[in-house]
Amino acid sequence: PVGPAVTLVYAEVNPLEGTIVGQTATAFKDKVEELSGGSITIDIQANGVLGAESDVLDTMLGGGGTIDMARISAFALTSYGGEKSSLLSVPFTFVNRDHFWNFATSDLAQEFLLEPHENGSGIRGLFYGEEGFRHFFTVKPVSGMEDLAGMKIRVSNDPIMTGMVEALGANPTVVAMGELYSALQTGVVDAAEQPIANYQANAFPEVANNLILDGHTLGAIQAVITDNAWGKLTENQQAAIMEAGADTQAFNADLSETAENKVLDELKSSGCNVVDVPDKAPWQEACQKVISENTSDQAELYQQLLDMKA
Repeated sequence: PVGPAVTLVYAEVNPLEGTIVGQTATAFKDKVEELSGGSITIDIQANGVLGAESDVLDTMLGGGGTIDMARISAFALTSYGGEKSSLLSVPFTFVNRDHFWNFATSDLAQEFLLEPHENGSGIRGLFYGEEGFRHFFTVKPVSGMEDLAGMKIRVSNDPIMTGMVEALGANPTVVAMGELYSALQTGVVDAAEQPIANYQANAFPEVANNLILDGHTLGAIQAVITDNAWGKLTENQQAAIMEAGADTQAFNADLSETAENKVLDELKSSGCNVVDVPDKAPWQEACQKVISENTSDQAELYQQLLDMKA
């Protein structure tokens, strides 16, 4: 036998249906259960029922054992012993998906994944994925970057995104993901940013039907597990999880682009005002200060990332 029966609770803040992260979670669950000979059960708790990403990480690091695994945005690790991961959310780092996947399949990616564990935080990264490029969407129609000036734009508790919003002349406003729909509806915020699939799956076009495709960051994601849960697994079970992770990473790479293009077509045909950004140079220039402030202490490492473009 592969090992004793064990159930691992896996937290996901988005819906399972219609999101890239949701489908990635389901693929991982199926593969782990298959490769572990049924000895491991992954119990996915989706739709943010276990809290926002920061709540989930607090619970995992608190060691209460109620959450074993989670899918999180790479930048969420910045305050949890994952300083290297902060580089992944610096705007305009990845020029395209191939650039990101060159990183995600490299030895450097493994270093990033294990950094929190090595810093004694009590969690380790298992694999990478992405949920597409993140774009701004707004309640009022926009035609370009200058239209964002003065808007109240929703941010999660992320210093880099806060800095970017300020660089665009807008006002960053922290709102939890679960409250974002009503915040847009009631005018608490004028805009937000998400990958396209999350934008659609959370019904945001109903309240903010303008999407500007600036692609400021690629939504790099990773799955993490607590050292505590990892330690309870046999070597064979750990191997099954790692193999399932590699498999899921490849599944995500195939899925993301296809899913995103399909959603974009659906949005356009349902009357969403989709604004293309043929030239990102002005956006990059506006964000230059944010980029240098958030990379200067890891300049050499950041250069390595930039040099991985295809």
